[in-house]
Amino acid sequence: MPTTAILGASGFAGQETLDRVLSHPDLDLVALGSDSLAGRPAAALDPRLGRNGHGPLPVFVTNAEALAAGAELVFVCGEIELEPPADTVVVDLSGHRFDEGWSYGLPELAPPVGPLVANPGCYATAALLALKPLAGIVDPSSVVVDGKSGISGAGRTLNERTHAATVLDNVIPYAVGQHKHAPEIERLLGFPVCFVPHVVPLRRGLVATCYVRAAEDPRPLLEAAYADSHVVTVVDTVPDVVRLQGTDAAEVAAFVDRATGRWIVICALDNLGKGAAGQAVQNANLVLGFDEPAGLRLSGVLV
Repeated sequence: MPTTAILGASGFAGQETLDRVLSHPDLDLVALGSDSLAGRPAAALDPRLGRNGHGPLPVFVTNAEALAAGAELVFVCGEIELEPPADTVVVDLSGHRFDEGWSYGLPELAPPVGPLVANPGCYATAALLALKPLAGIVDPSSVVVDGKSGISGAGRTLNERTHAATVLDNVIPYAVGQHKHAPEIERLLGFPVCFVPHVVPLRRGLVATCYVRAAEDPRPLLEAAYADSHVVTVVDTVPDVVRLQGTDAAEVAAFVDRATGRWIVICALDNLGKGAAGQAVQNANLVLGFDEPAGLRLSGVLV
């Protein structure tokens, strides 16, 4: 049972990762890192922690101390500088996506290789699940990705874009033409795409609506790509964010536009689940040789 540490455990993604580690049958939590909560009990993050049969939990320490605890598996949930210890599996939810020595881990399409795994961004995950199986049949110049995410995607720290006075009753495009997830999408597809993200007044959830011209019906390619997936389901209805909130599942569907012949390929997921913590645990399971869905929440997926 690998010992496990979580750095940045007090953020949204860190808390979600903690929830999954606590429910994982094969992981032993030994360190919780948070520079803001160091010295305080786990219940300082959520008073329910430690009351639901998990037993006593580690007291928060600084991120540096958590990294030095000698855990065999480390989740890095935030932009934290670190030197990965030798013989340690590290899954970084926020960085190293293009760094030498790190494996980009999108389990269904680019399984992680080696102990250092860079978790994809939430928007990149949704766009790639929708588009990567179709890369050989689409006209690259036609691809447009419209992304919409709940406010938790911006993290726990309040800013003007996530303030209730700004986001409620609003749809906010941001980082237009320069979002940091666009290079991830381009790298795996092999061609650039036009990508515009938006913040919408949801607590959690993400939809990527992708517009493409395709040489053939893309639905058989999607069905083949995810036929054996525990996490991604191809549906024949519109993917539903509410159905997926709180889960690590994703839904993908494709529809043809009668007026133009374009295909509309949609992926929905929870930005904190499959878009962050769930995918991180899924990657760790693959690297460590555990059952891929161990510790994941998949009850929202349609079967």
